[in-house]
Amino acid sequence: MAKTLEFPVLLRLIDERSVAFRAAVSSAPGLDAPVPTCPGWTLFDLAQHLGGVHRRWSAVVAAGPAATRPAGTGPDAAPAAPREREALLAWSAESTQQLLNTLREAGPDRGCWTWWGASDSPQTSGAVARHQVQEAAVHTYDAQLTAGAPQPLPDEVALDGVDEFLSTCCVTTSTWPHEAAVVDYHATEGRSWRLALSADGARILALDATPATASAEGAASDLVLTLYGRIPVESLKLDGDPHVFGRLQAWEPED
Repeated sequence: MAKTLEFPVLLRLIDERSVAFRAAVSSAPGLDAPVPTCPGWTLFDLAQHLGGVHRRWSAVVAAGPAATRPAGTGPDAAPAAPREREALLAWSAESTQQLLNTLREAGPDRGCWTWWGASDSPQTSGAVARHQVQEAAVHTYDAQLTAGAPQPLPDEVALDGVDEFLSTCCVTTSTWPHEAAVVDYHATEGRSWRLALSADGARILALDATPATASAEGAASDLVLTLYGRIPVESLKLDGDPHVFGRLQAWEPED
């Protein structure tokens, strides 16, 4: 995994994005407002989801090293959230604090179960914290969009977010079922990433002069939001074969 943000910074960003999430929920017309980027969900559903995620990952980290998901931490184990707005916001804040307290107590190097075992991201509390920054940031965008005032992800979050997504959600040893391809992502803030797709799977490579099969350029926030399916890839500056991006988004590796 590439050098990431320091652990205290990750905890600060989880807190900051979660506070921004609750501000968006508070400013929205109502909890029954549909979330445009999460079809079928209302704002209440989104708040319940993020709070449940915080509580479940807190339990996963607290359980320590495990080969399989600890009992009682699956999606079906999420506690019901209160439906009155002020109570929901308090429950959400409590959920975030529970996650932060557990991560702070664990430190960055405690082993734990994660769903990304075959990726470039380690199965540690630090990697959980890194991914939870992105979870909170992307869902904050969802909530802000629902409230009518979407904001770009902060640069610090977004620049780490591109690398985190590629390392955690893309790297795999599963066979790429299409013609081999090399995909470059360029952030206008000055960083770039290269993903190689082949029969050996997907891996991150250092950039060189070799032309990519396809490339996408945009602000780091837009790159992250595209990777998570929040905005269309066509909103970026594309070069090469654009069909690679659709194939990559539809790909479901077996491991």
